Amino acid sequence: MNAIETAAGVARIAGLPGARYPWYVRLILAAQRRKYGVELEPARLWGRLPRSFLMLTLLYRTLDRGGSPIEPALRSLVQVRVSRINWCPFCVDSNGALALERGVTQDKLAALDDCHAVVALSRTVGASVEGFGITVLEAAARERPAIVSTEGGLPETIVEGETGFAVPVADEPAFMEALRALVSPQRRAALGAAALRRVRAGFTAAAMARRFLEGVA
Repeated sequence: MNAIETAAGVARIAGLPGARYPWYVRLILAAQRRKYGVELEPARLWGRLPRSFLMLTLLYRTLDRGGSPIEPALRSLVQVRVSRINWCPFCVDSNGALALERGVTQDKLAALDDCHAVVALSRTVGASVEGFGITVLEAAARERPAIVSTEGGLPETIVEGETGFAVPVADEPAFMEALRALVSPQRRAALGAAALRRVRAGFTAAAMARRFLEGVA
């Protein structure tokens, strides 16, 4: 069996026969099947390199232990990056949700509550691109609408005209139009309430896990 197989045009890591994995890899795969219903892509990949797989597992444990000297939100962001390298969309989603939960301090909540709206006009520079936009979801969780750029993953953080607005970075007239739309307190409140409902419905760790499992069923 090839290491890479393709299903519906998407590259996936082909698994090995169960008996060919070392015992500790089989235990981890079994735990993943019980918890998620599937074996996660990184396990299928690193299971082919058992010693490296064991070291990666120990790295995750070190990052996630309660006594780690690394700040909790930063630990989750490192795990998100590792998950992206490992081709694991579910791991990216679940660790991203965990980073969101861990990274919100009382000072940040107070700052968001003092805002009428959030503006995130990230610009792509070379290979540097905004992968998602956790700040926008943090604002939505405090019922704040957002204006975001149309670059990277930022447009995925809003529903156009319902929870916020996406504008091209260099389009000043479009940005000013979006700002004018948020002048009305009633409009801001309506957009903010819709943003909060969307975060609660689709961007908790449980919701992301459920959506992933539905996608692979």
